[in-house]
Amino acid sequence: MNAFIPFLPVATAGPGPDIPAIVVLVVVGVLALIVLGFNVRVVQQAKAFVVERLGTFKTVWETGLHFKIPMFERVARIVSLKEQVVDFPPQPVITKDNVTMQIDTVIYFEITDPKLYTYGVEHPMTAIENLTATTLRNIVGDLELDQTLTSRDVINTKMRSILDEATDPWGIKVNRVELKSIIPPREIQDAMEKQMKAERERRQAILKAEGEKASQILVAEGEKQSTILRADAVKQAKILEAEGEAFAIMRVQTALADSIKLLNKASASDQVIQIKALEAFAKAADGRATKIIIPSEIQGLAGLATSLKTLTMDK
Repeated sequence: MNAFIPFLPVATAGPGPDIPAIVVLVVVGVLALIVLGFNVRVVQQAKAFVVERLGTFKTVWETGLHFKIPMFERVARIVSLKEQVVDFPPQPVITKDNVTMQIDTVIYFEITDPKLYTYGVEHPMTAIENLTATTLRNIVGDLELDQTLTSRDVINTKMRSILDEATDPWGIKVNRVELKSIIPPREIQDAMEKQMKAERERRQAILKAEGEKASQILVAEGEKQSTILRADAVKQAKILEAEGEAFAIMRVQTALADSIKLLNKASASDQVIQIKALEAFAKAADGRATKIIIPSEIQGLAGLATSLKTLTMDK
């Protein structure tokens, strides 16, 4: 027998929150944040963003905060506005006198127009490298080896002018071009080294010769000064000798004059005068003079003796 189970209504709760709707809102919010995060861009200093809309150039973003429309806009290229340096590998260059050299160049440039830099040329660095090599070959091809080695500044100036004008349609400004190194063939390097060695030896020989010359001049100057000093010494000796002789003569003459004055006052005879003169000469002979001049008034020792005898007899 089948039991009859009556149908009883099941009590239900009141109206509650719709859980799927909340999940959808959360998912939408997260996606919105993700989309916003991916499409809000901050352009840093010395940077520029080239923006396209639906594949066509739209604008250039400069420093600041920018928002990109999802799926419609994109950043085609991020361009650095700083001055950049590119060191190209050595390029074979033939001079006017058919000498092949390896020359590598360094270029300093900056991007002045991001739009032209993005759309003006496909590969800017490759284009600049090829243009640099071509320009270098044209300039060096008109110069001989010696001119090339000694005219770096001229080559740098010409290359900078030509490259700056050629890269202007690409939004690039070439500020400076430098020839980093010029490498001639090995045989020329050997010849240059020999020449430099010979030049160093020549300079050393010149310095040695100049040193010897200066030494000889100093020796000659020393001998000259020595000769002058010796001559001055002889001169001074002769002067002193002459002064001594003059002084002795002066003393004799002074003594004789004084004696004559005294004798004149005493009314002395000629014999007394001659004896006094002899005494004066005796005193003068005691000095340093090497020569004594005897006046002509004294006639000889015999006359002096006679005068002395007469004077004694009178007394």
